[in-house]
Amino acid sequence: MTAIRTVIACCIAIVCLSPCMALAQTGDLRLPISLDADSTEYDGKNSMMMFRGLRLSQGTTNIEADTGRASKLDFNDSVWHFTGNVVIDVEAGHIECEAADLTFTDTQLRLAVIKGSPATFEMRRAGSDEVTYAEAGNVQYDFDAGVVEFSDEAIITEGGNQISSSFLVYNIKEQSIKAQSSADGDEKVKITVVPEAESDTADVDAEEEAP
Repeated sequence: MTAIRTVIACCIAIVCLSPCMALAQTGDLRLPISLDADSTEYDGKNSMMMFRGLRLSQGTTNIEADTGRASKLDFNDSVWHFTGNVVIDVEAGHIECEAADLTFTDTQLRLAVIKGSPATFEMRRAGSDEVTYAEAGNVQYDFDAGVVEFSDEAIITEGGNQISSSFLVYNIKEQSIKAQSSADGDEKVKITVVPEAESDTADVDAEEEAP
């Protein structure tokens, strides 16, 4: 029963991190957007603007990439394609990936489609030094729905406890997590729980018994 409670507590703690990220981003994404690049060019044939050494910021949200492409310099209704050493920083987290497609509507980020080998996340709970680490080959974050989907060897680790499967889903609004194995059944859902070290308990008992 102790192990089961630990797994449940681990899952709840991980899910509770996501609302902090979402709320921080919602406030930031109403602020002006700043774009800086080492170079800019326009591909008239494909009607595409291209940026190299791109740095984009909005409040506490910052995005960097080797290259960035968009059909127009507009965040009211556009999809931006970032490739090469993509780094996304928000107030509560840090993301690194190989490519990211970000959909903006009304100057707000609505959808993020992220790819990597793997893409990695580091998320920190407000008021805590504990970090939750997640990785997956593909990630889709629907900001309006409050749902994050991890697929392709998805792994989430916190405090040594780990859950992995071919498909993981965070529902931020419902504060729930769902793990699903692949359709062919080759990859199962796996949960690893690290028990508290017995030596730590023994040391505490020894201190209490010392004269």
